[in-house]
Amino acid sequence: MRSNSIDTANLTGIFADGRWIAADGDDLLEVVNPATERVIGYAPMASDRDVDVAVQAATRALPAWSAAGPTARAFVLSRLAIEVEARAEDFGRIVTRENGSPVQETTSTAMNAARILAYYASLAGSLDCEDLRPSGVAGLVSRVARRPVGVAGLITPWNFPLSILAMKLGPALLAGCTVVAKPAPETPLHLAVLAEALVAAEVPPGVVNLVAGGVSTGQAIVEHPGVAKIAFTGSTEAGRQIAVACARQLKPVTLELGGKSAALVLDDVDADVLRANLMRASLRNNGQTCYAATRLLLPRARYAELVDAVADVVQGAVVGDPMREETQVGPLVSDRQRQRVEDYVALGRSEGATVATGGSRPQHLPVGYYVEPTLFTDSNPGMRIAREEIFGPVLVAMPYADEDEGIAMVNDSPFGLAGMVYGDDLDRAERVACRFEAGTVGINSLVLNPVAPFGGWKESGLGVELGPEAVTPYLRYQSVTGNLR
Repeated sequence: MRSNSIDTANLTGIFADGRWIAADGDDLLEVVNPATERVIGYAPMASDRDVDVAVQAATRALPAWSAAGPTARAFVLSRLAIEVEARAEDFGRIVTRENGSPVQETTSTAMNAARILAYYASLAGSLDCEDLRPSGVAGLVSRVARRPVGVAGLITPWNFPLSILAMKLGPALLAGCTVVAKPAPETPLHLAVLAEALVAAEVPPGVVNLVAGGVSTGQAIVEHPGVAKIAFTGSTEAGRQIAVACARQLKPVTLELGGKSAALVLDDVDADVLRANLMRASLRNNGQTCYAATRLLLPRARYAELVDAVADVVQGAVVGDPMREETQVGPLVSDRQRQRVEDYVALGRSEGATVATGGSRPQHLPVGYYVEPTLFTDSNPGMRIAREEIFGPVLVAMPYADEDEGIAMVNDSPFGLAGMVYGDDLDRAERVACRFEAGTVGINSLVLNPVAPFGGWKESGLGVELGPEAVTPYLRYQSVTGNLR
């Protein structure tokens, strides 16, 4: 399903029943390398019929996969983790060419995905044990059984296509679900490598099915009566539409949505710690990270000093070809995304904010969807650039007077995905972090821990991913009560 060179790839069908099947329609997704603006491949736009073929394959595979038991499923998950990691170079190169992520980011994408899959394999024992519960009535006991919900539809975004799929795939497969997965239309080509890994890992046919497509394909998955559960990562607006569609069907849904995370920099911070962590916490993946801490709340007494420290990092970021090891900021995923970011930069200026550094296209990069990393100052919490998700390398710095005002500014947001506290006194920093209205908060760094739940509050989503808590949404429970032994 792909050419001999991983630099280009063409999908000619859907992956269902453990093999590639010709697509129903003739419509194609054109995949453009955002660094060169050149087409690097094509993928079929899966039709409603294609989705139905994938769902039917998953439905046929469900009884045997469910009956196999957690230990057997975990063994397959472990094999898949090994095969995914074995293709790290292929995954890294093709994802960089699909979405412009710097290769220093995508080099580890397969290892991160493999780590997540292996973690869920390690949880098999917690599902294998039998759960007997006394009823309080003499002689009566309840046996609580965990069953997979059925076929799960997994819909993932373009910014971290493999890692985010693994966050859904691991718990779904361990729980005994079979799946139909669809990546974003900008990043379908890595499915060729993933299908190779699935076959090499001997994942039973029909357990994992892959389709490419756009909004209509995603809608077909969400509305298909054979799909029992949806897991979606993407924008808040798209999440609302999916939630409504699932509500009509009383279909369970997990939503990991947008964010406008804040970094609260305490007055005792070591400026060097701020400098060392700013790129990963706030500008990771060209600023296209849902939990990136793009609102920088700085103590008024040290505002000028800390703005200078931030500006030094932002201005010094290496912008260029994402295939070069030294590149820290590559192109945005598409011309449309670049236009969105540029519109917000123009909006910030019109709102009265000052561009301290950046704000334009890099002059040395006339080709590619590049935007300079940008820092706004003279900002306030009411500005749209401080309230709306930009999803690009744009930071907004604002001063606060004291700790209480800083916390109030952190929580004055419709989003609650993540946040960050910078400070030298770690006990104080933890106390402050616990006051955030957000699902994930980092202290002096911002990373996702596979063994800890990750989920948004407020308009940032419903439910959680990662950690053992992520398995429950793929399960349904049955209690059988009687004089049981």
